[in-house]
Amino acid sequence: MNADEEFLKNYWEEYTKLIIECKEDEKIISFRDAIKETISSKGKLYFVGNGASASLCSHAATDFTKQAKIESHAFNDHNLITALSNDYGYENWVSKAIEYYVKPCDRVIFISVSGNSPNLVNGLKYARKKNIPNASLTGSNINNFLKLNSDYSLWVNSNSYNIVESIHTLLITLIIDL
Repeated sequence: MNADEEFLKNYWEEYTKLIIECKEDEKIISFRDAIKETISSKGKLYFVGNGASASLCSHAATDFTKQAKIESHAFNDHNLITALSNDYGYENWVSKAIEYYVKPCDRVIFISVSGNSPNLVNGLKYARKKNIPNASLTGSNINNFLKLNSDYSLWVNSNSYNIVESIHTLLITLIIDL
């Protein structure tokens, strides 16, 4: 077996193992049911993340609106991010966006590989202080802040950004299909 074939063999084995580990059906159904509660209360979904997770947030908001018929938005507008960051600091822009846009009947979904980004941590702290329903999809450390403090959490046991983000995409589409 050459080096490329060995790399691919190991990559697929690791990826498959992690997907199987994420097969926590009860948690996935609970996550879905929480979203259904948001629909019942006439609430909206708000997705927030950084980097590639922000892109996934935009994709998730579109799919939840289109496929699951729940109005959904992503805090992923460069003007919103930079304006709130300039006025309140980057670590506080998410909490300010939640303050300005999210109502108590809505739900904020945080997507983060690390689960410890200061802007997302502060956003979750604000949401919890205001009793705003929330959920998270994270990876890396099992004891990350978002995982431990979200109302609902799905976690991927990997530090590899591309793998965690891909599995987050799979989980989002799975919840929509469910």
